[in-house]
Amino acid sequence: MVYQLTQGLPEAQLEQLQKEGKGALIVTDCREAMLLLDGLGFGSDWELLMADIYFCKVEAEQDYFCGSLMIPNGRELLGERYRLLFFINREYLLLVSEDGYAKRVVERLRERKISRALLPEKLLSVFLSEVMAGDTVLLEKFERELMELEEEALARPGELFPGRMIRARKQLLVLRGYYEQLVEVGRELEENENELFSGKQLKYFGTVGDRAQRLLRRCTHLIDYAGQVKEVYQSQVDERQNRHMQYLTIVSTIFFPLTLITGWYGMNFENMPELEGGYPYVAAFSVLVVLVCIWIFKRKKIL
Repeated sequence: MVYQLTQGLPEAQLEQLQKEGKGALIVTDCREAMLLLDGLGFGSDWELLMADIYFCKVEAEQDYFCGSLMIPNGRELLGERYRLLFFINREYLLLVSEDGYAKRVVERLRERKISRALLPEKLLSVFLSEVMAGDTVLLEKFERELMELEEEALARPGELFPGRMIRARKQLLVLRGYYEQLVEVGRELEENENELFSGKQLKYFGTVGDRAQRLLRRCTHLIDYAGQVKEVYQSQVDERQNRHMQYLTIVSTIFFPLTLITGWYGMNFENMPELEGGYPYVAAFSVLVVLVCIWIFKRKKIL
């Protein structure tokens, strides 16, 4: 049975939940959750604050698991994330969300006609799998973007290239940290420290952990790929700088002997050869020096 609570929970409805028992999935907000926790077997010593959620984690209590999820927004990975809390025991799965994210995920599960008779551990694994459902497409989008950036780096990257690369890398780092946390969540649930679940049900959490691990490996691969694209861009920049320095070196090499000649004849010694009427010869000799330098550079394939 799936309940979505937004305007208070009458005592009769709480009694109905307690009678129906296993397979109950409850989606609510912090205020309503405070009224539910004790009655559903999760204790009463709770202060639910979404602002205190900074990462994904799970903790084992004596008769239940509790955890938090901080899920990146696929449309703006560097922006505000979705925050939710979950509580699970042998009979109930309670999802607490203030931004409506959990409700939207559950609605998608309803549209897919997920069975209401599922045990709480199966419901949690299905929910976590649905949370990661669109991430494969998201990573494929990043892969295409990095391929485009690589082609741009090999051609002639524009001024926006560094900013786009930095942003893509930051977003991938956000996803990598998120997947690392999900792997730990799946592992903690699978270890079943408080022996809450039966052995055959633990495979559900193993599936969640394996899926998060696959996404983590692909994300890590994309981060490495982004590093390679950055190196390609840097090599292109270095090559252009080296080419400019080469031209400057050629110009300096050509003008160095000319500077020597003009400096020598600029001293005006009394007995200097060709001091009088030697200007045409010096000019011709300078042109000859330039032509010889250019011929040497072309022969060495520097020009």
